[in-house]
Amino acid sequence: MKAIVWTEYGPPEVLQLRDVAKPVPKDNEVLIRICATTVTSGDCEQRGMYVAFRYRPFMRLMIGFKRPTRITMLGMELAGEIEAVGRDASRFKEGDQVFAATSFIGMGTCAEYICLPEETEGGALAIKPANMTYEEAAPVPVGGLEALHYIRLGNIRQGQKALVNGAGGTIGTFAVQLARYFGAEVTGVDSADKLDMLRSIGADHVIDYTQEDFTRGGETYDFILDIAGKSSFSGRMRALTQEGRYVIADPGLLQMTLGRLTGMISRKKMMAGGVSPKAEDLVFLKELIEAGEIKSVIDRCYPLEQVPEAHRYVETGDKKGHVVITVEHNNKT
Repeated sequence: MKAIVWTEYGPPEVLQLRDVAKPVPKDNEVLIRICATTVTSGDCEQRGMYVAFRYRPFMRLMIGFKRPTRITMLGMELAGEIEAVGRDASRFKEGDQVFAATSFIGMGTCAEYICLPEETEGGALAIKPANMTYEEAAPVPVGGLEALHYIRLGNIRQGQKALVNGAGGTIGTFAVQLARYFGAEVTGVDSADKLDMLRSIGADHVIDYTQEDFTRGGETYDFILDIAGKSSFSGRMRALTQEGRYVIADPGLLQMTLGRLTGMISRKKMMAGGVSPKAEDLVFLKELIEAGEIKSVIDRCYPLEQVPEAHRYVETGDKKGHVVITVEHNNKT
């Protein structure tokens, strides 16, 4: 089969299209014929080992110290069709159209096929929404599940005010829609070229961060989801209501310390925490999609052989929503 293989840490050129062995499902696994996957900023960070310094020892331990050796293919979400099932697999059958998030150690969706356990810690597999194409469904398992996790941390209630900082990306586009679904009045913050898109997916208000600092505008919010993480901690706390919740996707040690101190002297709360994908949450998103409550925002689609070009585009920071990889198959795979 064709796959994008990752041989060195570095720029997009380290990604190579190669022929590799087609996987065979274990007893508890299904073989998925991948039709679409994505490239996210997280993929780019792993590829170049551009992750925060505090995470690098763990990442190198899991992937490989000098070069990728334990994990050699990137990509953590997909949409596709089940081609074969292991003898102990019972939830799915051949021909089922599915979407999935892999576990960290099970990544490798930039390929024509992958084997995934029906039930796995750190991953999620479900029947894809009937009203979505493969390209539309592929971005949901990572961006959608992370957004759902953060929105639930915020415990949003009807009529509250929510702000999403970094609203135009992988997580933010779903977070805006989910916040609206749970009844919030939503403000989306991002660059000027993404504001019309944010309005189109339900943002009540939009802010161009290059022209206005939301922490200095005088408005306060019951919930702030900070994906961009570029404003000052004191400013973010100032922009919260007295019982507001501030959720940050990737906090540093100083931010966590300040957040604990803030919680000790006020009713404001700062929260963070890793996402553990669950199949039932993916099914919940599927139901919302089929009900017309949320949708994917697709910026560009690339074929599998152009994954390096997709990485280069994602690294510009200009993408609106999601960058999707369409996987074409031939009879030789």
